[in-house]
Amino acid sequence: MLAVERRNRIVEMLQQQKRVVVSDLSRQFVVSEETIRRDLDLLDREGIATKSYGGAVFNETNNIELPFNLRKKTNVVGKQKIAELVKELIDDGDHIFLDASTTAVFIAKAIKEKKSLTVITNSLENMIELADVSGWNIIASGGKIREGHLALVGPGAVESIANFNSEKVFLSCKALDMQKGIMEGNEEIAQTKFVMMYHAMKKYLCVDHTKFDQIAFSRVCDAREITGIVTDVQPSEAWMAYFIRNNIEVYYPE
Repeated sequence: MLAVERRNRIVEMLQQQKRVVVSDLSRQFVVSEETIRRDLDLLDREGIATKSYGGAVFNETNNIELPFNLRKKTNVVGKQKIAELVKELIDDGDHIFLDASTTAVFIAKAIKEKKSLTVITNSLENMIELADVSGWNIIASGGKIREGHLALVGPGAVESIANFNSEKVFLSCKALDMQKGIMEGNEEIAQTKFVMMYHAMKKYLCVDHTKFDQIAFSRVCDAREITGIVTDVQPSEAWMAYFIRNNIEVYYPE
């Protein structure tokens, strides 16, 4: 196993168990405890974990940017439920923006039976997923690749996305708060989401239940600006009242 693969597996274990022990990891991966300590040192420097005596604990702050392949594995069932609901919101012939979130990849997988869609995206993963769909128009944004995200960002991405208008946008976020709005962990990611929302007539936020009442680094927009929210479980009474008060449509599995 390569060192990067081992560290990614350790991050998965931290996400699931919230803490790891050096001696246990040493036995599991058949490497020395010193090798594991170096792995944990790196994860500590990256802000993913905090070293403790004999191991490390998961840093659950929303400002940490986990690699795309790890985020893609979190709450898979919830993201699949969201994708099935989104499928019903898309009509044949629609022009849609699809962001570079892991939730968007599940949406891309779910909507392939639709006909004659135009999809504008800054996600390399979405482009690959939809490359073999017949009769669609897949438009890739410009921009630079953000490390660990499989996303195109920066001025080139923002400018190219702004050249298009769509009926609908489907995007996710890192955090959602009634006062602070929709947020991302990185300013460049937030900028691409903002411009997609600005150029779409209907704006759908697609987030699982873990994103509610969270705070992240960079603001995308006010939560009241969305047309609808698609989530995996029924939101709390406070959030349902907020959505009703602001005329926001709510979609969740019955």
